[in-house]
Amino acid sequence: MQKFVILWLGQMVSLIGSSMTAFALAIWVWEITHQATALALFQFFAQIPQILITPIAGLVVDKVNRKLLMIVGDAAGGIVTVIVLLLYLTNNLQLWHLYLAFAVKCTFEQFQELAYSTSISTMVAKHEYSKASSLGFLAGHGAIIVAPALAGVLYGIIGLVGILIIDITSFFFAIATVICIHIPQSTPTKLSICDRTNILHDINFGFKYIISRPSLLILLTLTATFWFIHDIGEAVYKPMILELSGDDTKLLGTLFLVSGIGGILGILLINIWGNKQPRIYGVLLGMIGAGFSKIILGLGRIPLIWIPAQLCSSFNFPLLGSSNDAIWLTKVDPKIQGRVFASQSMILLLVSAGANLIAGTLADHVFEPAMMPGGTLEPLFHNLVGTGKGSGMALMYVLSSIGLLLVGLIGYTVRKLREIEVILPDYDHIS
Repeated sequence: MQKFVILWLGQMVSLIGSSMTAFALAIWVWEITHQATALALFQFFAQIPQILITPIAGLVVDKVNRKLLMIVGDAAGGIVTVIVLLLYLTNNLQLWHLYLAFAVKCTFEQFQELAYSTSISTMVAKHEYSKASSLGFLAGHGAIIVAPALAGVLYGIIGLVGILIIDITSFFFAIATVICIHIPQSTPTKLSICDRTNILHDINFGFKYIISRPSLLILLTLTATFWFIHDIGEAVYKPMILELSGDDTKLLGTLFLVSGIGGILGILLINIWGNKQPRIYGVLLGMIGAGFSKIILGLGRIPLIWIPAQLCSSFNFPLLGSSNDAIWLTKVDPKIQGRVFASQSMILLLVSAGANLIAGTLADHVFEPAMMPGGTLEPLFHNLVGTGKGSGMALMYVLSSIGLLLVGLIGYTVRKLREIEVILPDYDHIS
């Protein structure tokens, strides 16, 4: 666990740098476009190459040194950020440059993230899986606390250039921590050695593995549905807050800070709660709690409501995510986790890309016009979300949040999901 914490620390620093860049670029793009579509397309173009490369990435992670893959992933991210910096300094940076840069960066990150997640089961004991997974959420929420606040302040002082330089520096730190520790590599299974000449068989292995286990398939279907609905609302979150607050970037940064604090509190709960069974209840409770909190956030029109609602919303995601991760880590043999996790990741990326592709268009061309004075939906919902700019996105956010709540409630009615930890045996873990 001590070595894993060192690895985690380096990745957290890198994540903070990348989050600062993402926040600063989002402000820059909103300033020049004022379109939800432009922001949503960032995520879409980042996900498309990830979807294409993920099955191969899973195969590579199972066969190639995971330490090397993490170093290459961090190095590639640093190089892409340098290119963006040079384009900006020469006044040549355009939106399509950023879309392409995010696509390349996220392609390498997919290898890096898969290598990192599959290293958990080789570096820590089984009873520490939930805590190790929760550290990943701690890094994410820690970045949410630090990055927007820093980026919001530094954007007006050192500008986008200074923030990009900080991001580049963070990649060097991440690479140094990976170099300093030993990351065990699982020995390839007999199956993967025999099928070495059949790449398609290896790529399809993860999907076949999940399909042959109905409880895992149901869990993946439920989480994919949850994240599809979630990402529709998340795609309009930043433009919704900026539009309703009069482009108050400090308020947006504050909400991200509060989101990070909520995540930290959720992680503390996990560590106090420990390894109590069944973990699936953590997944379902997280979904229901997130949906309910986000409904309140979407209906609120003032920071006094947004801030506590965001805190409560973010509190649920570490519980949801770490419980879900712990189930997969416990049920899937580390020797095949690369391919199985890649298949899982590919499905989640597909639904997320679909959500981001349609969310911006729905916001700019359907819901926003419909909630303007005289719009088709304005008479029905103006008492709930108001009228005018931002109200259409607020309605989208509320509807997606109701969907999240329903997904969690439906999960309780499915026996094969409720009893997944009884139905599926753990893999034979060797300490």
